[in-house]
Amino acid sequence: MPRVLLVLGLLLLAACTPTTTNYDLIIRGGTLYDGSGQPPFTGDVAISADTIAAVGDLGSARARQEIDASGLAVAPGFINMLSWATESLVIDGRSQSDIRQGVTLEVFGEGQSMGPLNEAMKANMLRGLVARHGSEEAVAELLGVPYSDEQPLTIPWTTLSEYLEYLVEKGIAPNVASFAGATTVRIHELGYDNRPPSAEELARMQALVRQAMEDGALGVGSSLIYAPAFYADTDELIALCKVAAEYGGLYISHMRSEGNRLLESVDELIRIAREAGLPAQIYHLKAAGRDNWDKLDAVIERVEAARAEGLAITADMYTYTAGATGLDAAMPPAVQEGGFEAWRARLQDPDIRAQLEQDMNTPTDEWENLYLAAGPDNVLLIGFRNEALRGYTGKTLAEVAAERGTSPAITAMDLVIEDSSRVGTVYFLMSEDNVKRQIALPWVSFDSDAGSMAPEGVFLDMNTHPRAYGNFARLLGKYVRDEQVISLEEAIRRLTTLPAQNLKIRRRGALQPGFFADLALFDPATIQDHATFEEPHQYATGMIHVFVNGTPVLRDGEHTGATPGRVVRGPGWKGWNEGS
Repeated sequence: MPRVLLVLGLLLLAACTPTTTNYDLIIRGGTLYDGSGQPPFTGDVAISADTIAAVGDLGSARARQEIDASGLAVAPGFINMLSWATESLVIDGRSQSDIRQGVTLEVFGEGQSMGPLNEAMKANMLRGLVARHGSEEAVAELLGVPYSDEQPLTIPWTTLSEYLEYLVEKGIAPNVASFAGATTVRIHELGYDNRPPSAEELARMQALVRQAMEDGALGVGSSLIYAPAFYADTDELIALCKVAAEYGGLYISHMRSEGNRLLESVDELIRIAREAGLPAQIYHLKAAGRDNWDKLDAVIERVEAARAEGLAITADMYTYTAGATGLDAAMPPAVQEGGFEAWRARLQDPDIRAQLEQDMNTPTDEWENLYLAAGPDNVLLIGFRNEALRGYTGKTLAEVAAERGTSPAITAMDLVIEDSSRVGTVYFLMSEDNVKRQIALPWVSFDSDAGSMAPEGVFLDMNTHPRAYGNFARLLGKYVRDEQVISLEEAIRRLTTLPAQNLKIRRRGALQPGFFADLALFDPATIQDHATFEEPHQYATGMIHVFVNGTPVLRDGEHTGATPGRVVRGPGWKGWNEGS
């Protein structure tokens, strides 16, 4: 046989011989959803260290461990596009309520981010932690820092990057990433003043965004219904976004209105994207308030026209008809100027109280009045710091007002005063039909807009929105399996690849060799949310195994206690090309 034919024969034989490569783990025989939105296929996934090493029919390949995934969906780990686990992960790094739904990346930064901080902001953050946890000593233990009477307690990070690295060093199960908060950089330079920044102040705000982007922030996030974010005009936001655009960042916004001025707010977001030259995303898309439900058609038309123009406009959402925030969203931003203590003091002035009651009960397009949009019967009270008020948990504002013999508006003011907080509140605002229509939109991803909790310890001191425990399982159970609003492969695309692409995250969000091994294995027939507004502290079920960076954090439905989470950084970071 000629030598060339012998060599070709040997190469062909080698190509046809099953590999016996040794891996750390092989997941065998699962139904693989690769994140592309294409139909699934039966196959195997091999993991070596923190990386997906192979996908397909792995034949006689061997590994130190194997998992039989027959009957299970095997998907990339889910991305929570709006997480408020900034403090809950400090309390409990296991991230139980989200890990048990397959979430492997928490994305922070809805207007407020955990950095950059100045000394006044650190002091204010520390006061809030002490108010919630009882004492400086308790806060020091929570933060994992030394405590003594001789050395003042302080927040152990300054920049946003330092906060994310602090979480990883403390130990967290999921990966974490963040936008730079437009509100945060405004407070850093202007405090809580209702005024535009000077040219010098705006330049310093831009410098803060620049540093955050170079440290790996994903872009700029805003939350424009709340004071002091409400005080920022469009030009200020464009100026910040132009910096983010230099680094490939995204603008993401809780828009100035989700109700009476919803369409104008969509126009503002599109204008910012166009003039700053960057993609933009709508936080928790909704048409809030019955009078605004029919505006969703026009929102979709505006977004799709902008996309046809070439602008990368997207959105995310949670899968409920109620939102959750505080009683600050029931009162005009003007009364909140100067920060919480100034607001609380004004609420005790009889003349201001009389005018405020009238403002809260008067329809307006000047500010986002969730009190009027929902109505007192649809405002549910869920979170109090003051133990004496916790008997009101789970009652509506109208019910508490009747008990107290005061009007709902006056009751709202009194509760803020007595609780020394904004008071955790759920507002029932949305249409179920609109929720389904939004789920069906191919450019919509998903978020919890909540912390990641556990039904134990300090988390039980107050109720929460059930989305903290059920948002992603509810999508896969109620809306995919039961109501068939979208297919399972499309749902997984929008939980994984779509947000990863929007965020420009490298090596995450797909079942591909070379990608980090963030994986969610679940039973499509049984995955189910159980949290309700009455009893929110209930885990979802049906998620069987979850891996973060190749490490099992959920095994047979139970948390392993592992904390392999890392910081995920955006395209402005110097190491972005190598993945993060």
